[in-house]
Amino acid sequence: MPVRPILRYPHPGLKTVCQPVTAFDASLAALAEDLLATMRAAPGVGITAAHIGVLLRVTVLELDRADGVRLYVNPQITWRSQETISHAEGSVSMPGATEEVTRPRAIRFRYQDAGGIVHEKAAEGFLAICVQHEVDQLDGIFWLQRLSRLKRERLVKKWEKNQG
Repeated sequence: MPVRPILRYPHPGLKTVCQPVTAFDASLAALAEDLLATMRAAPGVGITAAHIGVLLRVTVLELDRADGVRLYVNPQITWRSQETISHAEGSVSMPGATEEVTRPRAIRFRYQDAGGIVHEKAAEGFLAICVQHEVDQLDGIFWLQRLSRLKRERLVKKWEKNQG
């Protein structure tokens, strides 16, 4: 379970749409383990394969160690509630930068597990926010794109200043 280097904003890989996983084999299991180790080291609560430069539709979430690790392969959101929720979001690719993002409060989504079996789940609150955030990343939408232009420009300027 090596910790892999994380792409930093504004790397073009963070704006690239990821390809579906078609091989449910040992390499997928190894990728999932590497993602978990990398996410914990960052630290973060979610990471996608895109964050480490692997353009496959794989994400790992661990919102709380007690709840365990969630692996979602080829996740797709199938329904979003009209009711919204705002929460501070950030990225392992942009450490230290956070801003309030408004998203649907509840979702339904479909994904495959490490063995390729399809599952459907509902999520609300923080889990729904995290799944939407990571699916956006898999779709080539970096979380900053969910901010107003003014908030995005202010945050990027502050983050770049802190990197130097």
